Amino acid sequence: MARSALGWRNTAAALAAAGLLVTGLGVPGASAAPEPRVDLKVLVVDNGESPVGAITAELRSTGVPYTTVDLDDPGRPRIDAAFLSDTAGGTPRARYQGVVLPDEAPFGTGSAEQSALEAYERTYGIPQVDAYTWAHPEVGLEYTSEGGYSGSLDGQEAAVTTAGRSGPFGYLEGPLTFEDNSATALESYGFLAKPREGFTTYVDTAVPGGTGRAALVGEYAHDGRRELVVTFAYNQYQQQFRVLARGIVEWLTQGIHLGRSRNYFAVHVDDVFAPDARWDTERNCTPGELDCVGGGGEETTAPVRMTAADAAYAAQWQRTSGFTLDMVYNAGSGEEWRSENGGTDALADRLLADRAEYRWVNHTYTHAFLGCVQDTSTVPWSCARNADGSTRYTSRSDISAQIRDNYGWALAKGLPVDRTELVTGEHSGLKSLPQQPADNPNLAGALSDNGIRWTGSDNSREPDQRSVGGALTVPRYPMNVYYNVGTKAEMADEYNWIYTSRADGGSGVCEDNPTSTCMSEPLDTATGYLSYIVPQEARTALGHAVGNDPRPHYVHQSNLAEDRLLYPVLDKVLAGYRALYADSAPLENPRQSAIGTELKRRADWRTAVANGRVTAYRVGRAVTVSAPSGTQIPVTAPEGTRKQTLLGTSVFGTPYAGRRSAWTTPDTLQTALRLTLP
Repeated sequence: MARSALGWRNTAAALAAAGLLVTGLGVPGASAAPEPRVDLKVLVVDNGESPVGAITAELRSTGVPYTTVDLDDPGRPRIDAAFLSDTAGGTPRARYQGVVLPDEAPFGTGSAEQSALEAYERTYGIPQVDAYTWAHPEVGLEYTSEGGYSGSLDGQEAAVTTAGRSGPFGYLEGPLTFEDNSATALESYGFLAKPREGFTTYVDTAVPGGTGRAALVGEYAHDGRRELVVTFAYNQYQQQFRVLARGIVEWLTQGIHLGRSRNYFAVHVDDVFAPDARWDTERNCTPGELDCVGGGGEETTAPVRMTAADAAYAAQWQRTSGFTLDMVYNAGSGEEWRSENGGTDALADRLLADRAEYRWVNHTYTHAFLGCVQDTSTVPWSCARNADGSTRYTSRSDISAQIRDNYGWALAKGLPVDRTELVTGEHSGLKSLPQQPADNPNLAGALSDNGIRWTGSDNSREPDQRSVGGALTVPRYPMNVYYNVGTKAEMADEYNWIYTSRADGGSGVCEDNPTSTCMSEPLDTATGYLSYIVPQEARTALGHAVGNDPRPHYVHQSNLAEDRLLYPVLDKVLAGYRALYADSAPLENPRQSAIGTELKRRADWRTAVANGRVTAYRVGRAVTVSAPSGTQIPVTAPEGTRKQTLLGTSVFGTPYAGRRSAWTTPDTLQTALRLTLP
């Protein structure tokens, strides 16, 4: 380390001990120490266990740059003063704004590395997160034997304290409950303890089998350092972590960091105006579909299609719930229905009358399959071949017509549709294993012909956004509310077929698939949908919503018909969210183009950070960020932050969860983004 850095560190340590550096007071007869530069990056010390992995996943999702030191790597760098700090342009520099550790002392108490890290934190005021530790005095807590508890926390209800609400967890309002998804498996283990002097409890819970409440998460201020202490085990998917993750990052970064996080929920309703084939509970297949062996077309069971009353209910439900559905429509299928039913269609008339209530997304005119030409002479189907053995594909002109005609119909009917958005029927045209391992080569050109920039894909097959010519995919989560059912009994029957063993009358698919498990017994078809399937689906969807994941979910118009199966799931998701979060953190409900844009910005940002092309730091109240020209920069900052412009300043960002955040760029004629903190 340079001599000037060493001198500053020694001076700063002495001033901090005297209480002068924090208050900004000077030393008589001496010049003030320079304000240090603190780089906006986090140091993660990883022991390979799930709590550190969970926090790392939150940093990555948010867009916070971080450096990982793997404790299991024998070639890892040593943690010393030179690794942690240096000088930049003559200014003392802290290379990390926060530190994530597996526990309070992973290098060993009193070791050289632990001592170097603690000195760094004291010198620069750097906070430390102890990802998971046990309750003991060295982290500011009594032993659990002193009125505490250690053991299972499954199903335990916890709450954010007054200090937590006025601090990093102010975006939470109601209690949070530890997951208890299995009666036979231990899902959460933790230590509950009473705080000692210097410990401020942020999250607590009632002591099982005891009296009073005890800490689960809190801040321990001691020895010139601050630690966020977490005393329960978790992984990145558990809801108790997901809802606290934002606050952990805000505490770690002291409210100013690169990256941006919101909570999102969007639902696409596919096949609007079209009928959907119905599940046959006797043959355990869907007549008319290619995998229904044994003959019998769609006429053997009545299709499922919304009525005008269902459409009116959908509009009223939206107004009551404050949530907008995306209607992913097939106009040609609706026109066919009209022509086959005496030229009338009360459903279409009602939906068109309420057109402004919804968002509309092009789903092609007749829901044609736009990939390879399907050879249905075998089950499962295969791709038809040309004479030379090459795959026969749907033509560019046929794909283009499906897109163009559906969009033209929407314009003629006055639908508020965005031309750049598309979802092809069954996501066809995109690669689909095993039959079609590559995109239809005619798809990209047809998308370009019609101005499509965002095309839906199946997240269960392709979770990452990718290019299709000049367009980008928008991965969508399929919900386990099936397209081919209209009643609760049909839904439970098909669910049983998929998720029960052969011995219990199911298909046995769950037995054959190593990533799946079978239910212990079939669901009661009269009660199983509401008692079992709805809670499962709502928990999964809420997990996505609270995880800074903008990807939309998709269902089908059949789920708004007959027993209106979708609404119990959506009601449970929305109620669960609103019970957890304060009004400062509303659930955002973006349309497909906005979701695609968000995913694209995140990918560009990750690339810029990975390539070392982002420089960001704070000196006092001034924040400076440099990135490649044209790159949208995600920043989160406290209320009152202002952006420097060529002629003055402007209010930075938009409010969310007690902070302000934005995707932004430097102002005109500026080479770096500059912010002034309050």
